[in-house]
Amino acid sequence: MTDAEGSRCTSETDMIIHVDCASHVYADGSVGLHEMCFFVRRGEVVVVCGANGSGKSTLIEHLNGGLVPEEGRIEVHGETVDERRRHELWKTVGVVFQDADSQLFAPTVLEDVAFGPLNLGLSPDEARKVACRALEAVDAVRLIEKIPAYMSGGEKRLAAIAGILAMQPEVIALDEPTSDLDPAHAARIESLVRELRERGEFGIVLSTHDLDLASRIADRVVILRDGSVIAEGLPRDVFYDRALLERSGLVEPCVVRIWRAVRGDGEGAMDPRPITEEELVEALKTGLNHRCRRDLEGGAD
Repeated sequence: MTDAEGSRCTSETDMIIHVDCASHVYADGSVGLHEMCFFVRRGEVVVVCGANGSGKSTLIEHLNGGLVPEEGRIEVHGETVDERRRHELWKTVGVVFQDADSQLFAPTVLEDVAFGPLNLGLSPDEARKVACRALEAVDAVRLIEKIPAYMSGGEKRLAAIAGILAMQPEVIALDEPTSDLDPAHAARIESLVRELRERGEFGIVLSTHDLDLASRIADRVVILRDGSVIAEGLPRDVFYDRALLERSGLVEPCVVRIWRAVRGDGEGAMDPRPITEEELVEALKTGLNHRCRRDLEGGAD
């Protein structure tokens, strides 16, 4: 795990987008970002975690040019984003906002999903075909003629993701995508993120304060506090650092809490540090088998 407090960004040859020590202050004086260093690589899921007000949404708005850093810079494939390129960042980074209602505006889902391809220069027929394929990819073809205003929150989120997929960006950023959904739709969004990662075509950024979700899907975790990155690394490294999480206003994932209760806090007690439910079950089985063997060997003596 990297403790990122006070650090500077390092170069990455395979990154798509690079936020290089960016700072942003809102009109009321509140700090949105402070020397933010962040990058996204193709084929990975980066989960950005932090308490409310830590800078998660502000970071995502910088990724597609919605906000501009007052200091620092944004780079795409190593080239600094200037004012002209900023207005085209939406072609590289597609954002699924937390409030899906702010993203869906056309009379029907099909028209909404086809809007982006039309703006990319596709003909109406081509745009509709691309929109249909995107809806099929998120298993939402049934919504094709629906009116967004009358759909559930989960259906709106799927339609919004389809609208981003239809534009074929290199990075897909999802801002708190499961925060207001019922368990079934939240599970579908999580499954969809996994499917998109397996395709290997995108870099995926997902912001959340749900560390249970993060532990299941993240390749890399970035922890924010007060608009800065204070740590990043593998989920099993970051989420077993209790002091770091407490400092960040976050709660350990359920799997970590259970394993800590079982093993205690002694030196080396956390190994093998399970991070998913499957890993936890396997670790518990292994521990139980070892105990049974010791008991049998002791009885034989």
